[in-house]
Amino acid sequence: MSTNNFKTQIRKGLIEFCVLQIISRGEVYTTDIILELQKSKMIVVEGTLYPLLNRLKGSNYVDYSWKESKQGPPRKYYVLTKEGEEHLKDLHLSWVDVDKAVKKIINTKK
Repeated sequence: MSTNNFKTQIRKGLIEFCVLQIISRGEVYTTDIILELQKSKMIVVEGTLYPLLNRLKGSNYVDYSWKESKQGPPRKYYVLTKEGEEHLKDLHLSWVDVDKAVKKIINTKK
């Protein structure tokens, strides 16, 4: 596996966790999610986010509302639901476990 493929696979595995983390801070517009993911180098293609948000909505982890915009049509803003908050807590615990395991392996000497 190439280094680029390795990075891509890790990002794919973490994207849901990162998106929910961003949304957990408060009501957020899709473009703001994309910009933060791009800034942190977690997403390269914008089209990756929309199916994920639809899946999160279908799982009742996020909800959205339409808000009027001064610069065009109404915008969709996302928030976490109670189920989403619980799911994010579970994902965070899983991340902590995986992070500890990887650090343990990296720091083990012969």
